[in-house]
Amino acid sequence: MKTFWLVLLVVSGASLGFVLFKRNVPKGWFMRFSIHLVLAAMALYALNFSGWVTGWYVPLNPFTIGTVALLGLPGIGLVLGLQWTLIV
Repeated sequence: MKTFWLVLLVVSGASLGFVLFKRNVPKGWFMRFSIHLVLAAMALYALNFSGWVTGWYVPLNPFTIGTVALLGLPGIGLVLGLQWTLIV
């Protein structure tokens, strides 16, 4: 079963990479996206270990970092809301 998921991950990742690099995207797009990912990871790290939100921990994984990178501060609210909804 793990082999199936690994093959699916590799094929979907390769397909996504092909689609992204085949299109004509503006120069600097990948760098801006990378900077957003790094800033989102730093914001989540600061949120987790600063004590601003007590009793909550947002895991640093690709889903949460990607959500915050795409949505910004509302993404943090979305992740916390989903976490609250699923835990309660």
